[in-house]
Amino acid sequence: MKVSIIGTGYVGLVTGACLAEVGHEVICVDVDPRKVDMINSAEAPIHERGLPELLKRNSGRRLSATTNLAAAVADTEITFIAVGTPAANGKIDLKYVEAAAAEIGRAIRDKAGYTTIVVKSTVVPGTTIGVVQSAIERASGKTAGVDFGLGMNPEFLTEGTAVADFTFPDRLVLGGIDARTHDVLRDLYQSFDDSVPRIETNPTTAEMIKYASNAVLATMISFSNEIARLCSAVGGVDAIDVMRGVHQAGYFTIRHGGERLTAPICSFLEPGCGFGGSCLPKDVTALVGQGRENGLSLDLLQSVLRINGAQPDEMMRLMGLHYQSLRDVPVAVLGIAFKPDTDDIRESPAFPLIRRLKEQGATLTAYDPIARPSEHPDLAGVRLADTLREAVAGAKIVLLVTRWSEFSALDGLLGELGTQPLVVDGRRVLDPSSFAQYEGIGRA
Repeated sequence: MKVSIIGTGYVGLVTGACLAEVGHEVICVDVDPRKVDMINSAEAPIHERGLPELLKRNSGRRLSATTNLAAAVADTEITFIAVGTPAANGKIDLKYVEAAAAEIGRAIRDKAGYTTIVVKSTVVPGTTIGVVQSAIERASGKTAGVDFGLGMNPEFLTEGTAVADFTFPDRLVLGGIDARTHDVLRDLYQSFDDSVPRIETNPTTAEMIKYASNAVLATMISFSNEIARLCSAVGGVDAIDVMRGVHQAGYFTIRHGGERLTAPICSFLEPGCGFGGSCLPKDVTALVGQGRENGLSLDLLQSVLRINGAQPDEMMRLMGLHYQSLRDVPVAVLGIAFKPDTDDIRESPAFPLIRRLKEQGATLTAYDPIARPSEHPDLAGVRLADTLREAVAGAKIVLLVTRWSEFSALDGLLGELGTQPLVVDGRRVLDPSSFAQYEGIGRA
């Protein structure tokens, strides 16, 4: 099929590259000429495992990029909207989605034949058949379900493993306003394994499936952190041991022959310094905001956000057990990206922690193997180290914020340097016995 994708962020570009890999002809559209040039030169504008190889194989063949949305839409059978949906003032901001929908509408005004428009961006339930449909119909003078198809096909991609997640999906949610839209989506994914569950539904249900999926993951993380706080308060108990015991329940294990495997979801049932990224914080915020607009107080999800927002304070509390004042104390912050294997810094717990440390007068150095956002306002006055060794040399406190595999060598590096700083493990990935001074989330 001929496919156009509006937006070349993590979702749009990975979707385009993966669809090209399975044989579709894909045109990616972006307003940023630099991104367009990079994609056409087979260079990845984002850090995502496996993406550079896909671009090298497909750019200039089945994959191209342009700033000309109208031409891309005119030349394709199906158009995806994959633009950003930030949270603003406690609710989702749909301005980019609405603008893209209107521009697509203008592009199909004089287009002959039937086309299908599918929302890939994460949007609150009711958006596709509301804001998107209205914008397209107004701009095109055409009618959804008669002149064009309209659908919602949410993504379930994890940054760092997005290419593998798209290539080997755990489910395909195909939301369409009519049978014809479902037929188009079915054809698009025809080459995917028949064993992958295909959930055919209406666009609003598809939107809610996406939000519910993210909300349950965020809830599990905040639940784990609530238990971790209680473990710390009770004393004599480690939240890591508690959660490992929970993981072994039959609800969270899979039997494969004689082997018992822990389900991947258990990675969300672990204490830490908080979740971040482009999805969980804004999606839970958007659900709470939509609930408020509908006269509902979503108390559980509000608590999920409140608990997550307080996790940097837990890191500060652990430092306070050793230092009455942090003024002029050299502190190394390990990790700026919100998670490993990505350069995405959106909503990273590193930033509220850095702000608190600045308020306390600490001398800050930060290090991340990939993310180097030197112009971020929270990093003003923070020295960005080029190596892990440089970051921790001379530090009195080392804070582990992101679960990069490189940081597992911290104990050996400190041994080489002959230093014994306080190590505060915000991800519980280090062996406490390997450090002279150690504190960890959920450990008394």
